[in-house]
Amino acid sequence: MRRAVCPGSFDPITNGHLDIIERASKLYDVVHVVVAINPNKQGMFTTEERIGLIEEVTAPLGNVVVESHHGLLVDFCRERGIPAIIKGLRAVSDFDYELQMAQMNNGLTGVETLFVPTSPTYSFLSSTLVKEVAAYGGDVSHLLPPTVHDRLVERIAERRAAQ
Repeated sequence: MRRAVCPGSFDPITNGHLDIIERASKLYDVVHVVVAINPNKQGMFTTEERIGLIEEVTAPLGNVVVESHHGLLVDFCRERGIPAIIKGLRAVSDFDYELQMAQMNNGLTGVETLFVPTSPTYSFLSSTLVKEVAAYGGDVSHLLPPTVHDRLVERIAERRAAQ
């Protein structure tokens, strides 16, 4: 069985993330989407909420498993016998950073990293940018799956009400 990992913070998952996951799901029997846990960052959504949103929007693919992981991604891969990491690249700046990570990961465990260029439609897209624009009332509905957009709008409203 061919398996790969698509890692990220997914706070929240965007159409750009979903594009990469969908493309990976056509190449691999099972795609493990791994929500990276960073205790030093306060996300818009909890890890559990992110997992739930990703499970919901990837359910139609039928071969995506969503999990979280704290620590080195290569440890996750080694523990499960997964030989490949799939990373989407938006720009040259992504490549510089991701190449270093890929070489380190391969040197540590032999896990390969495959780079997938993002669709030009999503080449500028990041979760951070989406949250920032949405917080100022901008329309980001075309950048997120509908249920994720609805949940983001709700979360922003909840935070405003709490202030």
